[in-house]
Amino acid sequence: MSKLPRIVILGRPNVGKSTLFNRICGRRRALVGNEPGMTRDRLYAPAEWLGRQFEVVDTGGIIPADKELMASEILRQARVAIEEAVHLVLVVDARQGAVPLDEELAQLLRRTGKPLALAVNKVDSVQQTALAAEFHRLGITQIFPVSAEHGLGVDDLLEHVTGGIGADVAPPFRAASLGASADVAPPLGAASQDREDTGLKPGATESIRVAIIGRPNVGKSTLLNRLLNEERSIVTSLPGTTRDAVDAEVERDGLRFRFVDTAGIRRKGKTKLLAEKLSVIQARKHLERADVALLILDALEGVTAVDAHIGGYAHESHRSVIVVVNKWDAARKSPRAAEDFTANIRRRMKYLDYAPVVFISALKGQRVGKLVGTIAQVAEARRARVSTAEINRFLAEVDFGRATIPGGKPFRLYYLTQASASPPVFIAFTNQAGKLHFALERFLENRIRERFGFVGTPIVIKSRQSR
Repeated sequence: MSKLPRIVILGRPNVGKSTLFNRICGRRRALVGNEPGMTRDRLYAPAEWLGRQFEVVDTGGIIPADKELMASEILRQARVAIEEAVHLVLVVDARQGAVPLDEELAQLLRRTGKPLALAVNKVDSVQQTALAAEFHRLGITQIFPVSAEHGLGVDDLLEHVTGGIGADVAPPFRAASLGASADVAPPLGAASQDREDTGLKPGATESIRVAIIGRPNVGKSTLLNRLLNEERSIVTSLPGTTRDAVDAEVERDGLRFRFVDTAGIRRKGKTKLLAEKLSVIQARKHLERADVALLILDALEGVTAVDAHIGGYAHESHRSVIVVVNKWDAARKSPRAAEDFTANIRRRMKYLDYAPVVFISALKGQRVGKLVGTIAQVAEARRARVSTAEINRFLAEVDFGRATIPGGKPFRLYYLTQASASPPVFIAFTNQAGKLHFALERFLENRIRERFGFVGTPIVIKSRQSR
């Protein structure tokens, strides 16, 4: 995959970096709110301006002198982004004026030697353009008054920062209708929106979309960094470190994977800050777009009620699921430790009995290769199709015993066909009106799994009455 030139957005907290990022990439990718510190990890998204293809990068609010763990990690992430950049954009707040932290950041960025532009944000009308004048003292010659929320002036900024990028055939930039409100681009249409969100391309080269889910502090970001072999997500011992969903694509063994590290999902009563509420909503959204969900458990804490709750989300959304027991290197071992832990998972999450269980240490990289192989196996099973002839040869061997339908008549299954894949959906033509009894549906699902596999993948069976 060719590497696109990267334009990096930087600035202190709460100046509108994520709103500008969303405006440029044309979709609501980064969380936006009035609370400072909404963005922490660096976020990447493809973008286009007048045929010039590039990647825009959002970073967390930088406070260079702050020695707190989170602030220093955000600064470290920003430095990685700066090293990769072909152009830097420093965002400041026109309403607040030039503050000492803006001056410190401008000095820091000028020393990098990278091309640098200044976006004076929150200039919401032509009459407010004069507010940009006082920012000349930051020593940056290229100054652009913009309103990231309303789109004013963003075209001039993009024209400048993409000037050195070669133009291809130029479809209009999707976010170029800069009169659109808030941080949302104009409607893109369902199909193009899905491809942009997931990075999928039609055909055999489709990425396997993998969502890493779980409660806070179980090691989701550590696992993402291990899978990518780079420090893409901030990792700390503080619960709730990840807020935005951090996604990245990687190729392994000839397969392309798009991994998404989601925020820790917790109970509604435990989410008080707006950032936490939005991050949980976004985690659910990314789960529903995934092919495979990695449900991360903490080996030291066992299976909790919140783990079971999150597993229910994945099952109800018909995602394929792998239960990943992390921190296994630090757990107390006994000869039957893995068997006992697996039995506890099956007892607490009976609805996920089809999900394989993999024991890993994301920190040390133990069995991560096995996990990648399991993801590929589960993704292949999710997309598998069985011919109608083969299904009905199998059906001739299935004995439903003395099963009956309401009214006491013997149950008859005349015909079975697979209607779709991802997940596999089967249509059963029977002598019963309405939905099959749970026990019958379960029995048929188990027989299908025994014959055709479908490891890690939920099976949907729909009943149709046939006369």
